[in-house]
Amino acid sequence: MGKKPRRKPRRLGKKLRQIRLALGLSQNEMLKRMRLDGKYGRNNLSNFELNKREAPLPIVLGYARLGRIRVDVIVDDQLELPDRLKILPVLE
Repeated sequence: MGKKPRRKPRRLGKKLRQIRLALGLSQNEMLKRMRLDGKYGRNNLSNFELNKREAPLPIVLGYARLGRIRVDVIVDDQLELPDRLKILPVLE
């Protein structure tokens, strides 16, 4: 491995928040839908969405699955979230 630190996505938190709001879910509801409410709390999601902390893979994967979008669209700053996300229904 190289000695340079890896570049962190700058827009990751913003995209996570956009996905959650497009789904019409609170942070607690998002955690329950991802089945991660026993491992993470609302404070964790807030920190991830505000880019205060980098979201771990299970969180990013959970957002991607609920939003039915590819993970690379979330983590790649050069890619935009799809417009269809705004009307995507939440599935049980």
